[in-house]
Amino acid sequence: MLVTTDAGAPWLIVGLGNPGPEYAMNRHNVGFMVVDLLAERMGGRFKRAAKAQAQVVEGRLGPVGPGGRRVVLAKPMSYMNLSGGPVKALAEFYKVPLERVVAVHDELDIGYGTLRLKLGGGDNGHNGLKSVTKALGAGYHRVRFGIGRPPGRMQVADFVLKDFSAAERKELDYFVDRAADAVECLVAEGLERAQSAYNS
Repeated sequence: MLVTTDAGAPWLIVGLGNPGPEYAMNRHNVGFMVVDLLAERMGGRFKRAAKAQAQVVEGRLGPVGPGGRRVVLAKPMSYMNLSGGPVKALAEFYKVPLERVVAVHDELDIGYGTLRLKLGGGDNGHNGLKSVTKALGAGYHRVRFGIGRPPGRMQVADFVLKDFSAAERKELDYFVDRAADAVECLVAEGLERAQSAYNS
């Protein structure tokens, strides 16, 4: 059972994706890309979690010193469809309340690079979210990174497991940077402020 809100509890920011170099630049792995950048900003390096099938970085986001928010960045190593188990184990180990869990993930139903932040809601067919919701309940934050719909008759599964196109890669760094900014804003200033600034 997850604890209720605790002012001293860290935020758990989970990038959803698949482990392994063959998946690294897939559209489905944009969550990993965002938390990798956040780790870089914190000057931290991912290491194997003690109590979960995941890699984690602990540190602070935001202003240097006491103003920074304590966070745990995580990348489940269980493959996308089984993300819920590692996320639940981390939330319990670090005593993170549900409303301080943030999932960063790819989203088919919004245009490439567009961001949408929200609290709770359905999984919209996303197997990573489905697994997390089954493990935790639906009341966690989501940072949804638009990847658009597959072209023509391409199957969704094929589309999400393909690398970003050459044209998309020209702007990918900018969009990942913006998504990382949105996560920092959410943690530091709350959902309403982050939505106002980043829901494009």
